[in-house]
Amino acid sequence: MNSFALLSASSILLTVSSAVSAQEQYPFQNPALPVEDRISNVLSLMTLPEKINFLGTSLNVERLGIHAQGSVSTIPGSGGQFEGLHGVAVGGPANWGRRSPGGAGEHGGESTIVTTQFPQPVGLGETWDPRLVQQAAAEEGKEARFIFQSYDRGGLIVRAPNADLARDPRWGRTEESYGEDPFLTGTMATAYVKGLQGDDPHYWLSISLIKHFMANSNEDNRASSSSNFDDALMHEYYAAPFQMAIEQGGANALMASYNAVNGIPMTASPLLKSLVMKQWGFNGLIDTDRSALTYMVTRHKYYPDMELSVAGAIHAGINQFLNEYVPAIRAALQDKLITEADIDENLRGVFRVLIRAGLLNPPSDCPYTKIKAGAGPAPWDLPEVKDLALRLTRESIVLLKNDPLRQSGSLLPLNASKLKSIAVLGPRADEVDGDFYGGTAPFAITPLAGIKNEVGGHVEVRYSADHDQALALAKASDVAIVVIGNQPTCGEKFGQCTDPTEGKEAIDRKQINLNPEQERLVQDVYAANPRTVVVLISGFPYTIEWAEQHVPAIVHMAHSSEEEGSALADVLFGNFSPGGRLVATWPRSIAQLPPIMDYDLRDGRTYMYAKDKPLYPFGYGLSYTTFRYSNVKVSSSKLFEDGEVTVSVNVTNTGLRVGDEVVQMYVQQHDHRTHSPKEQLTGFQRVPLKPGETKTVDFHLHAKALARWDDARHDWSIDRGPVRVMIGSSSADIRAEKTVTVVHSLLRSRPINAFESSAPE
Repeated sequence: MNSFALLSASSILLTVSSAVSAQEQYPFQNPALPVEDRISNVLSLMTLPEKINFLGTSLNVERLGIHAQGSVSTIPGSGGQFEGLHGVAVGGPANWGRRSPGGAGEHGGESTIVTTQFPQPVGLGETWDPRLVQQAAAEEGKEARFIFQSYDRGGLIVRAPNADLARDPRWGRTEESYGEDPFLTGTMATAYVKGLQGDDPHYWLSISLIKHFMANSNEDNRASSSSNFDDALMHEYYAAPFQMAIEQGGANALMASYNAVNGIPMTASPLLKSLVMKQWGFNGLIDTDRSALTYMVTRHKYYPDMELSVAGAIHAGINQFLNEYVPAIRAALQDKLITEADIDENLRGVFRVLIRAGLLNPPSDCPYTKIKAGAGPAPWDLPEVKDLALRLTRESIVLLKNDPLRQSGSLLPLNASKLKSIAVLGPRADEVDGDFYGGTAPFAITPLAGIKNEVGGHVEVRYSADHDQALALAKASDVAIVVIGNQPTCGEKFGQCTDPTEGKEAIDRKQINLNPEQERLVQDVYAANPRTVVVLISGFPYTIEWAEQHVPAIVHMAHSSEEEGSALADVLFGNFSPGGRLVATWPRSIAQLPPIMDYDLRDGRTYMYAKDKPLYPFGYGLSYTTFRYSNVKVSSSKLFEDGEVTVSVNVTNTGLRVGDEVVQMYVQQHDHRTHSPKEQLTGFQRVPLKPGETKTVDFHLHAKALARWDDARHDWSIDRGPVRVMIGSSSADIRAEKTVTVVHSLLRSRPINAFESSAPE
């Protein structure tokens, strides 16, 4: 480098250093200092009242230049946070963000802000495409930062993903989960965390707050119930997706659930420290759920008063409270149940995530501070973002049935050039239903609108939601499309749901069949026109036994995508071959389910332990093309305890259409443990294939993925012996298999850690 270049570089460095120094008033604002030193400095500068406020009242300390939430005060615990299970929520059916921090102006105060809305998490899971889900989460993180930095509303903490497991279809919040399997759910949760937090090595795009830790899958009496199970199920099932999201995804913010586990409310559970912190390395932000602090007194009866309750939560590691806590904290301090040092220790976790998001740094130091309103369009208005929502929604659609008709081929895909009229019928046909954890989309294309847009003026599209009129239209049309399913809010206020087949937050389903009106509509429309397609838009599995036996074509998709109708039309008319797969077992009847409060999976729950043949198995889904599996290989018949083998299989598209196959790898272990599942997912890949094309799909099967929890040793262990490795298109459709034998290794290079990912990186 010549002297002029050196001088220029030195001048630039001096200018940048001067600019940074000018923005730094305190050592904690200096990004060059070690994080823990910065936190020690900021804690030394804060008063005790400021520290108490920082536990949930406000993440702003303006006198110190700390501004981590919007400028208008809010209800405790919402400071700096957005709901965001499938898009930032500043509006929506629950009016999230309408009461959250907001500045003045067009987008301030209580105004709704539109944001990109993707399918509900159950739909995201049904894509079996973690890479695309990660892209959606990255867009959400960008929009959260855009809103905070442009309009001074909300903050950078996004309450997502939900890593709870959908172990029972009666659970009212099934729509919020990626499914019943811990590996699939953990893989999707990990992808969502990575997307929200971005790929910068130093700063997060936003802060992913995973919820609800843990075993939170009943809504009735959730504030007082206890989820009871043994240590093996805790480690292998209920805690596993959270572990993956933290260890593999890098999440460092968490919400404790309402329920107790084995009699101890999670808000005061020692597991927050002994498992999450000590074993997984978590050291960040831990929220209570809203009012959980109070519920430990009033519902669980675990503490006699709020003072002891808040002290218990502090000692458990809680550092953000989502309900009134200040008087109880002050009383606990006065009575020496907690100390200021305890508060300092807990607040360190909050500051760790705020620093990682760049919220205590000079704005020029964080690359994401440039994401704000300017001359260009808002993120949700960009064409590429709308295309992302469309692609993801297409991939989420599951084809459940597509039988040939008499003297003709399958009903789907529809050929518009051979149709003169279509009847689009049913209660969900002309709406896109939002849920309690979604926001307000900039636009929403209903199934009816999507179908009309697809066929243009060449086909007459007739619509009715009225039963009798629907039958007349079906009889007079070439094809009938019946759009049914649940309404995510039940169409009623929070805590109310009169239809026993429906469910939502705070209410579990009492029945899992279609409600009588929808069941009768399907049967009567089919009687009027056998060329009937049922489109089930739902956040839950349903026992649609009659439709499966009679109706020629059935499609499932989740709610809430802004591109719902366009994606559906693309699938119905063959512009896109469906490749989604179910993420939960769909039972034939409610009689196949154990009691909802039975948290012991071995009593017959999920595909891993089910005792009866389901209506649709886990991982199931059809396509408009067909696939052949061949030439399955393993790199070695021996799998060392500290090693891995490569499992490969050739997959060929043997049909005439482009299509995606979801190749799934399951294992069955022959060990001495009675609690081992009959099969368990350990890898999957969604593979696009052209007609006639063959691709080799490789899975890396780590020995760690075979680890089981050993109650006697209180640790993971790997049993030696044969393991059946199965490759297929669903848990019930195994196309090829091999056996590998786990053998002893004299050298163990790394500690055992189950749920090593075999999904695409």
